[in-house]
Amino acid sequence: MSVLPAELWTRIMELGIQTKTLDHKNLCCLSIACRRLHRLAADDSLWSRLLLSDFPSSARDFNLTNNDNSTSSIRDNNCTSSSAANVNFKSLYRIRYEKDREQKRLAHRRVVLRIESEIAERLRKIQEIELQTSVEKEKMNKAVAELLNMHKARQASVALNVWQPEIIRGRQRQMIQQSNVPVDFRINALEMELSLCKQQIAGFDKALRVEKRRLDEAKEQLASVKYHPLQDFSSTSCQPKECRNRSKKLKHTSTHLDILRKKSGDGPEHRSQSKIEVTQFFDIFVSSGNRSSWIQ
Repeated sequence: MSVLPAELWTRIMELGIQTKTLDHKNLCCLSIACRRLHRLAADDSLWSRLLLSDFPSSARDFNLTNNDNSTSSIRDNNCTSSSAANVNFKSLYRIRYEKDREQKRLAHRRVVLRIESEIAERLRKIQEIELQTSVEKEKMNKAVAELLNMHKARQASVALNVWQPEIIRGRQRQMIQQSNVPVDFRINALEMELSLCKQQIAGFDKALRVEKRRLDEAKEQLASVKYHPLQDFSSTSCQPKECRNRSKKLKHTSTHLDILRKKSGDGPEHRSQSKIEVTQFFDIFVSSGNRSSWIQ
């Protein structure tokens, strides 16, 4: 790196920005590599090119779009406009980048709220459809019960033409007198009402299936929008408290091992005694219920 002159490194970074192979992240990574690259990567000519490439609207405010080589003239001839002369383009890029990132965050938040409101609306419609279905089923049950009574009344009217005991005949006559309309007309009306209830229930069931399918799609869309690989990875990894407890256990184990090593001498009897103590220590540690955490 020290062999190449600074102008060549600057030209390499300019070509990388022009060909879209070098962005602000790569430029920041280069700036922390060494002091020389840190000084070269902080050049306004590079950041003005990045500003012109990534945020044309902000670059247009500083009259950078009319001249593609304006950044080179800043470095070579110092022939820029007075508005751009006193501007730190790296700071300007950082401000514009933070503003754009905040706008993207707010846009993402609006998308999440829109999908959540859609899910709430789907749930409300599902509850409404289920309520309407229960009402129609209740009406159908009442119609079925009344239809059975009408059939009994019609059977009673037919049975009046046949000789029967007076008690049974009186009950049948009372059953017929309770109906205000003719039995056949009422039966036809109830049968039509039953068919209508069945159609309504079938329509509600179809609408319920559609709403549930749309609800599942909205939930999947919300999960995909909320997905963040780093957050999901951190949630699946060990918690800080568990990591601290595990490190404490390992530290406690190493301390006991050091004590056992100090107690053990150079003779074979001391070595065998230390082996026995180490074995007993590990048996106690495993039997304490922490075997799974030790293995991990």
